[in-house]
Amino acid sequence: MLPTHSANDRRYIRIGLKIAYYRKLHGMTQEQLAERVGLSPGYLSQVETPTFVQPISLKTLFAVADLFHVPPAKFLEFDE
Repeated sequence: MLPTHSANDRRYIRIGLKIAYYRKLHGMTQEQLAERVGLSPGYLSQVETPTFVQPISLKTLFAVADLFHVPPAKFLEFDE
């Protein structure tokens, strides 16, 4: 189980893990994804790190979803 975090913290962590999943599924590095959606590689690394809570904006979520051709809602579907 994830470390003790608030419900929203856990959601941000899960979003980051889904971003990492789709990035790897498309054979991209963090640097490549960051460049394609206009983020710094360091910020993207924080978003994808499950031990670090890094909130992301809807603008970022939409950019990532568009790049991977998936509905933004995919990143917000959590298996409980």
